[in-house]
Amino acid sequence: MTEVRDAFPAGRAWQRWLGALDSRRPVWMSSLVVAVIQSVGTNFAAQDQSGRASLDVFARVLLLVGPALLILRYRYPRVVVFGASAVAIVYFAAGYPYGPVFISVAVACFAAIVTGHRWAAWSAVVMLWVAHVLVAFWFFHWLPPADDTSPPWFQELGVAAWVVAIIAASELARVRIEQMVRERAEREDAARRQADEERLRIARELHDVLAHSISVINVQAGVGLALLDQDPEQARTALTTIKTASKEALGEVRQVLDTLRTPGEAPRSPAPGLDRLGELTDQASGAGLTVEVRVEGERAALPAGADLAAFRIVQEALTNIVRHSSSRTAEVLLRYGVGELEVAIDDAGPAAHSGESRGAGESGGGRGLVGMRERVAALGGNVETGPRPDGGFRVLARIPFTSPATVSEAPGRAPDKEAP
Repeated sequence: MTEVRDAFPAGRAWQRWLGALDSRRPVWMSSLVVAVIQSVGTNFAAQDQSGRASLDVFARVLLLVGPALLILRYRYPRVVVFGASAVAIVYFAAGYPYGPVFISVAVACFAAIVTGHRWAAWSAVVMLWVAHVLVAFWFFHWLPPADDTSPPWFQELGVAAWVVAIIAASELARVRIEQMVRERAEREDAARRQADEERLRIARELHDVLAHSISVINVQAGVGLALLDQDPEQARTALTTIKTASKEALGEVRQVLDTLRTPGEAPRSPAPGLDRLGELTDQASGAGLTVEVRVEGERAALPAGADLAAFRIVQEALTNIVRHSSSRTAEVLLRYGVGELEVAIDDAGPAAHSGESRGAGESGGGRGLVGMRERVAALGGNVETGPRPDGGFRVLARIPFTSPATVSEAPGRAPDKEAP
């Protein structure tokens, strides 16, 4: 187990963290309180101990030295706990009245244990107790006051019980603080993981939206420029497609940015899903790509995450075909199984440029295929990409989902051709 001092170093960090003692006030204030209690309390205790030495200037100094050391108890806990114990030993060896002089030792012991210096605290307290036994039962003949006698042993057992109580309370506090440190670290790790996941999700969403829309805009801009003089009507159609694609991209980007500005709020519009598959095929047609959609199996209503993943995979695959393939046709297959949706996107190829590979995004500048895998892996599925044996390229994703509900036709979905 990591010591608490490793997570919260001595000094100011501990002053902020130990709320039970010093987080809301300076360290010197609690030390001043201890000084007042020791001085005033010893005055009252001395009234019933006429056989002890009277409280002189040296005794007053000793009663203040211990609390003064406590100001440094979180910066130098070992020095302070031994120093407070030594002051208490000198006080008792001088024959002064018993009283709350032990409070400085208790506070110093507590600070040493909770900051991880357990051996120092135990050693200092045991040293104090052994010294007290020697003074009380062996050295009292040579130490003041002159007529001092040894106390009964049961009284020493009370002192030993007091010492054990101090150590036990300090150990319990140490365990509790270590638990609080672990819980705080776990909360910070969870928040950091959540932030990383959200950052990756937003990066994937922006990539999928912008890559698809900008690819369509790029193709249509090229068509418009080429036909501007020869066929103005066709150029007008290309510009209309550019306007539609850019408007849609701006809307989706605005939705992603809204979640950044107002975290925790529900999105103003639903996330895209397979019900908008018709929009993808229309945009691909505007870019010169004919898309055939087939559905196999009994169509089921998908959870939002699976629906969005399927939509983005088709979107990214069609974008890659428009950008990287010479083929002007593509086939999208949606195969519904029990608790799983299989999405396959095929094109006949070949690549638009010699030596170009659709898989280059994994090692090059593109992030499309990596984003696909991350998105589907988060749902417990997998994605396979690669060339087909008969040429062309295939993207195959298996997306698991739970609680499927059979539907006849999702609203707004483009008419699909059922597989024979």
